[in-house]
Amino acid sequence: MRIIAGKFRSRTLEAPAGLATRPTSDRLRETLFNVLAPRIEGAAFLDLYAGSGAVGMEALSRGAASAGFVERAPAALSALRANLAKLGLSAGFRIHPGSVGAFLRKLQRDSATEFDVVFLDPPYDAERDYAETLGLLGGAAKGILAADALVIAEHRKKERLEEKYGSLERTRLLEQGDAVLSFYAVPANDSGE
Repeated sequence: MRIIAGKFRSRTLEAPAGLATRPTSDRLRETLFNVLAPRIEGAAFLDLYAGSGAVGMEALSRGAASAGFVERAPAALSALRANLAKLGLSAGFRIHPGSVGAFLRKLQRDSATEFDVVFLDPPYDAERDYAETLGLLGGAAKGILAADALVIAEHRKKERLEEKYGSLERTRLLEQGDAVLSFYAVPANDSGE
């Protein structure tokens, strides 16, 4: 696993031991960031179910202003911290240990933070996490999304996500092998409270 492009290009990253974490492949990350290229510079990026942190670190490498990493598995948190240290990063990010649902509920209540890009990649077998997280982002926690924010969910091809979760509507679907990226946004006519 490596950083694809930007200031940390070709730097290798560690993945947590075991099968509980499934890192996003280099090829799929490259596809994702080719799509995100016009909006990543200066963006506030949120990496949910961050695992090793490869996706958020790719965003930082390509010019994102900040990255938030949410992860609860101890082995993944250890790999995430080791990868940030390996890249020499000491600022421009925050690690939020704990569950994604609890993080989103707390952030929605306690903060004026807004994110331009939110990426979520729950364990493939955690189907309920997709609906819960996308439901929060399209509902109670939609205030954490910037006006033109994108929410991207990585999932298996055989698992079909809904076209709509609250105010979030799917705008694009990219398939690559067994993996799919579903892109969601709040339509311009629905961005007001």
